[in-house]
Amino acid sequence: MADFDRTGTARVGTARTEAAVIDQGLRSYMVSVYNYMTIGLAITGLVAIGVFKLAVTQDASGATALTSFGQTLFATPLKWVIALAPLGMVFYLSARIGRMSTSGAQIAFWTFAALMGMSLSTIFMVYTGSSIARVFFITAAAFGALSLYGYTTKRDLSAFGTFLVMGLIGLIIAMVVNIFLQSTMMQFIISCVGVLVFSGLTAYDTQRIKEMYNAVDDSDMMGRKAIMGALSLYLDFINLFMMLLNLFGNRE
Repeated sequence: MADFDRTGTARVGTARTEAAVIDQGLRSYMVSVYNYMTIGLAITGLVAIGVFKLAVTQDASGATALTSFGQTLFATPLKWVIALAPLGMVFYLSARIGRMSTSGAQIAFWTFAALMGMSLSTIFMVYTGSSIARVFFITAAAFGALSLYGYTTKRDLSAFGTFLVMGLIGLIIAMVVNIFLQSTMMQFIISCVGVLVFSGLTAYDTQRIKEMYNAVDDSDMMGRKAIMGALSLYLDFINLFMMLLNLFGNRE
């Protein structure tokens, strides 16, 4: 009986130790995901502000105008390259990350974040700086709460994934159609639906990224998973920010 007690206690102790190791590894993995995402957002913000400062100038009367650098970026066919380059990098990362080293995936992610910053620099020409800052902090608070829910909830959110993806596809189609229609009401509806879709995706993606964790992965595999997780959450954040900015941003 004493042998049974000792054996049973040892097994319970071992199970608890293994669970603690897994929990610690999971926390470290998720911290890496959020760190990559945060650095990516910082790069995007700095590049966006820097490009805007270089592209736009004010004359003596206070009127704004494009500099020669701005003319090259936004008044030539190069603007389409800047607009589409981030999308190309997303496809590149998704297709090639399995064959990349962790350092190569990091460089690709930082490059994507910088290209996104160039693409988003135009928001400073459309919205006031104070409203951009206000919406950014609103987005950060909402994103944090939604991601925390996705991380801590015991509810399986995978069932919502299909509906969210379908909603995202419908959203993209509606945005393409509205490029030609230029409907203010349709843009308002797109923004409202977009907030709901990307709010749901934030919680869903957080849970999905958490479930991707595998304690037996080597450091290189873990690093690539963390970068892809960061990319997913980064895209959720940026799109949620843009939808909220369309709704609540004050135009220049």
